[in-house]
Amino acid sequence: MSTLREPAVTPSEPSSQTRIAAYQIADYLEQLGVEVVFGLCGHTVIAMLDALGKSRIRFVTTRHEQSAAHAADGYARATGKPGVVLSHLGPGLTNAATGVANAALDSIPMVVIAGDVQSYFHGRHPHQEINLHHDASQIEIYRPFCKRVYRVDHVADLPRILERAFHLSQTGRPGPVLVDVPMDIFSADLTAGAFRKTPSQIARPTIDPAVALRIIDALAQADRPVLYAGGGVLSARATAELAALAEALDVPVAHTLMGKGCLHDDHPLLLGQTGFWGLPISNDTCRRADLIVAIGTRLAEANSSSWDPRFTFAIPPTRLIHIDADAAEIGRNYPTELGVVADAKAALGVLVEAARGRTHKNRGSLREDIARGRREFRSHFDHQWTSNQFPMRPERILSDLRRALPEDGFLVTDVGWNKNGVAQQFPITVPGTFITPSGLATMGFGPAAVLGVKLAFPNRAAVSLVGDGGFSANPSVVATAMETDLPVVWVVMDNNGFGTIAGLEAMHYGWSYGCLFERKGEPYRVDYAAMARSFGARGIAIESADQLYPALMEALQSNLPTVIQVPMENAPTPTPGHWDINDVYRAGD
Repeated sequence: MSTLREPAVTPSEPSSQTRIAAYQIADYLEQLGVEVVFGLCGHTVIAMLDALGKSRIRFVTTRHEQSAAHAADGYARATGKPGVVLSHLGPGLTNAATGVANAALDSIPMVVIAGDVQSYFHGRHPHQEINLHHDASQIEIYRPFCKRVYRVDHVADLPRILERAFHLSQTGRPGPVLVDVPMDIFSADLTAGAFRKTPSQIARPTIDPAVALRIIDALAQADRPVLYAGGGVLSARATAELAALAEALDVPVAHTLMGKGCLHDDHPLLLGQTGFWGLPISNDTCRRADLIVAIGTRLAEANSSSWDPRFTFAIPPTRLIHIDADAAEIGRNYPTELGVVADAKAALGVLVEAARGRTHKNRGSLREDIARGRREFRSHFDHQWTSNQFPMRPERILSDLRRALPEDGFLVTDVGWNKNGVAQQFPITVPGTFITPSGLATMGFGPAAVLGVKLAFPNRAAVSLVGDGGFSANPSVVATAMETDLPVVWVVMDNNGFGTIAGLEAMHYGWSYGCLFERKGEPYRVDYAAMARSFGARGIAIESADQLYPALMEALQSNLPTVIQVPMENAPTPTPGHWDINDVYRAGD
């Protein structure tokens, strides 16, 4: 006679047993595939530190929370997965704010888990609580740039909130989500197995076939069409689809700063970057276009020459079809004939299918015109790529770095010449290997973001190209690289100041007051190479132009973090486009 037995408890069934919340959070992060958490210690997150230390997740502690956020940002850009930050309350969270806002403005998925004061002390002003206008209101600091901010008021809410945080960070237009956890809730008992729900798989929005045919008809019949690619094409991993569409209809491709790498640099249909630091052929072709199909871009100021129709886009009379994951961006900066809310990869895939075998207008000498335009622009500075002058020309630094860096190696820039010059002049052949801050354009991004990139792909080269201003903002990243055993390379383009701003001020006001590094009226230089050696890393001070390439090769083959300090002339990046600020400056007495 058979007997009935009690069914086994499955992971989806609740249990009467309890387990401390922090350890269940760590288990849940593992379940979601989180490999690394970036952050800094603090008394409100000690419970989470213990839980992470007993998990398979790697916790990378930085010396500053802004660096933690930038490193998580770099990891997210390299992998496409959310970067995860663990931060203490108060000064920890305010320190991280710049890095999190930088991720937000560049649509980078991120989840920030922040400790907070004990829930039962809200409003009594316990140590480091922010409550000048509202009790326990540190979450308000993040509201302007996070997709959602959550404060966990009850331990039972943790599973739902964390699942929602990871879901929201990756869906629609990606971005950061804040989960604020009072420290007593980290240590509270929670029903074992409470974290049963994981973010749903999402079928990204795509284009209706009839709409796709309308777009393909418009491209095929246009006399001077342009495909305009933004960072959304790269983040959606849609570069192959973009190339297929361009080739099917023989349409040239221009791109934004974050769209660099959307096509192989020597592709015959690639125009290049638009805007203030763009290429003349790219700006001119876009300005004269009769139709632009923009994909995954905000059509932002710098890329659009401050929306001045004389320089980059003349919309109208140019017709605009705009495809973006965020409906709020469509029609924001230019009148749009057709807006399509869709994922870039899904949309481009449907468009490629609709374009197969489709005849289109003869583009004449388009490819020859592109090649000539790019060649003519290079002729103004290509001799500098072999210049032996010292301090070095920035173009020679780019030349040596391009020779040394493997094609699949990552180049992570900061802001200034290293960002603008690279976007304009540095050949990128593998999509996703150029990583740069755009929307917030945060100085200090590059030195820290490269840590996250290298953690994501430890077997690929990762170089941060950064100015001396950006590197000096937080050189403790070298200590973090040593502690984390990450053989990254920082190339410090040392022009003894905040070079881009110094050049702008000199152009309009005749001097560079407040922009140069000086002591008692004389140039003041920091020995960053010696600083790196003091951390136990490698530090190389370049003393002649012919030393750089060998130093780069040696650094890339080394198993230690390396800082290469390169004295550089503060030469301006060419500016074929327009930036409205240059019309604003006025000199007085």
